[in-house]
Parts: sequence; C-alpha cells; structure tokens
Amino acid sequence: MNVLVDSTVWSLALRRGAPRQEPAVAELAELIREMRAELVGAVRQEVLSGVRTKEQFERLRDTLRAFPDLELVTGDYERAAEFYTACRRHGIQGSNTDFLLCAVAERHGLAILTTDQDFGLFARHLPMTLHEARPAPDATD
Repeated sequence: MNVLVDSTVWSLALRRGAPRQEPAVAELAELIREMRAELVGAVRQEVLSGVRTKEQFERLRDTLRAFPDLELVTGDYERAAEFYTACRRHGIQGSNTDFLLCAVAERHGLAILTTDQDFGLFARHLPMTLHEARPAPDATD
C-alpha cells in the first residue's frame, strides 16, 4: 500500500537540522526507497511556506519536484467537508488540509504517515488508516 505523507513528516525530513533518528523521518526514507511515498499539492504548499531564504525555498522546491502530486477531484473536497463535519459533531477540530488528506487517502486506498496527533482522533470517526513507522533495526542483530 502506498502512503500519503503529511507535511509534518516532510518538514521534519527536509528542513535543516532535522532529527534523522526520528522514526517518521526514517520511515519516509524507506517509503521513498520503496517508491511508496505520495504527495498532494496542499502538503507541498505547507512544506514550502515560511522558508526563510529564496535559496532554501528553491532547494526544497526542487527536492519536492521529484514527487508528483496526486490529482485531486471535486469529490475530494466534498468528502473532506463531510469529514470535517463528522469530526466536528464529536468535538474534534482539524484543518481543511488535514481533512483533505483523509479524503484523498480514502479515495486512493492510502494510509497516512503523520506526526500530528489529531489524525489519531480523526481515525476514531473516519474511514482512514494511519501508517505506523517500522521499528528501527536492532543494532545487535
């Protein structure tokens, strides 16, 4: 199964000074090696937003260009609105982008890799799967 990667993970992995021992970063590296990492334009925008210098922006943009965006359709936005409302009924808040990721993941049959704890709350009420980082190989093996 391919995995839709949230901006929290891309940011950890691609920003300068990122903790390489972070399980989500290691998992993203594995997903990339396996050609299973997926990206949507809204996540691309989030990752590129707020980069301090033009040079950093261009370097980050060029790195992300290796990953094509999944195509979104009108139904993705409509489903995201349904998901927003369903979670809101249960007192759960989330961003429009978060619910768009959930909708796209559902339509494409993808799991979501994120470090955002809100997705765990969403998963209690939405038809979605979270992708867990695999354990690091044991150094004693």
